[in-house]
Amino acid sequence: MVVGNLTAGGAGKTPLVLRLCELARDCGLRPGVISRGYGRSSKGAVRVSAAHTAAEAGDEPVLIANRPGVTVMVDANREQAARALFEDGVDVVISDDGLQRLSLPRALEFCVVDEQRGFGNGHLLPAGPLREPVSRLESVDFVVYHLGAGSGDLFDREDKYFMRLKADSLVMLNGEHTMPLAEAADQRVEIHAVAGIAHPARFFETLSRNGIESINHPFPDHHPFKCSDFGHIPQGSMILMTEKDAVKCRDLHLQNAWYAPVCALLNPACEQRIRQYFHTLAKA
Repeated sequence: MVVGNLTAGGAGKTPLVLRLCELARDCGLRPGVISRGYGRSSKGAVRVSAAHTAAEAGDEPVLIANRPGVTVMVDANREQAARALFEDGVDVVISDDGLQRLSLPRALEFCVVDEQRGFGNGHLLPAGPLREPVSRLESVDFVVYHLGAGSGDLFDREDKYFMRLKADSLVMLNGEHTMPLAEAADQRVEIHAVAGIAHPARFFETLSRNGIESINHPFPDHHPFKCSDFGHIPQGSMILMTEKDAVKCRDLHLQNAWYAPVCALLNPACEQRIRQYFHTLAKA
C-alpha cells in the first residue's frame, strides 16, 4: 500500500500510515512500513528500532518504530525495502510517501488531501505546490480528506473519505509521566509550543482549542533541533511539542518538556472499506 499526497509538504500521511497499521493488526495481520528516511545520515537499508535517532533513520520512521507491532525499514530503494519486509514475514507493507514512485508496485493507493490548503494555485512545481496534476486523483483507490477545525458535519458523509487528528494526552519527553492534554491549561507557568512540522499552525490550533495559551515557535519541517533552539525559553516554562519533534529532542535533556501524540480518526465509510480489505487479505 502506498500513502502519499499530490502537494509538496505534509498533509497527514504518517498518522494515516499508523492507523492502517493498527487496523491491519486488528485483523490478525503483521504490518510493516517502508520509507526513504528523509534527512537521515545513514546510507543503505536500515531496519529501524526505537533506539535509533532521527539523524540515523529519519524522524518519521523513528516515530513509527516507537509504536508496538510495526516493523520499519528505510531505504532509498523502496522496492528493496519492501522485499526485505516480506521475506521477514510481514503480511502487508505500507509505504509512507512514494505515491509518485511508479516503479514501486502497489495494491492500493491512498492520497491524503489537506482540506484547508487544497491544491494551492493548481500548478505543478515549481510554479505551484503540485507534484502531479489533480487529475491523478481519478486513479487513486482512496482519496482521504484531512479535515481541520471548523469542518462541520463533513466527517459523517458516506460518499467521501475523511480523517481527523485527535490529540488528548501529553507525554513527558523522558516518558516518565502522562497527563490529559487539557490539564496543560491549568499549569501556572508560561507555556511555549514548538513545532517543526509542515504546518505548525495546525498544532498550535490544537492547543488553543484545548484552552492552552501558548507562545508559539514554528520551525521548518524536519528541523534538526539542538539545545540552542530552546535557549530563549525562560527557565521554568513548560514546553509542548509534537511527537515527530520529540524523537529529535529526547537527548537534549529539556526540563518540563512534553509531547502530544496524535491518532488519525477515519470516517466510518473509509474505515469499513479498509477493514473489509484487511479481513479478505487475512483469509487468503
